[in-house]
Amino acid sequence: MLSYQCYKSTKEVIVANIKSAKKRIKVIEKKTIQNKARKTKMKNSIKNVINVIENGTKQEAMDAFKETEKIIRKTASKGTIHKNNASRKVSRLRNKINAMD
Repeated sequence: MLSYQCYKSTKEVIVANIKSAKKRIKVIEKKTIQNKARKTKMKNSIKNVINVIENGTKQEAMDAFKETEKIIRKTASKGTIHKNNASRKVSRLRNKINAMD
């Protein structure tokens, strides 16, 4: 069962009375879970690429980067992160790979 939205600062639970507001709370909770999953997947993928950059070859890094770029772009297309944020992350990873020997 999904819990209703509450405000932590006041320590009281504010429950919606209107049916549409109750539905929005449920929808927002679902979307929050999906967004957290997408961001976690993206962050883990970025960490994987950085690991490969530090410990692997340039070719291995490029292979890992291709998959990570796809995940980052998909996260942005779903609206979880802004497209400029996605471009910045991709650019920084690409610069790290290009700086490899």
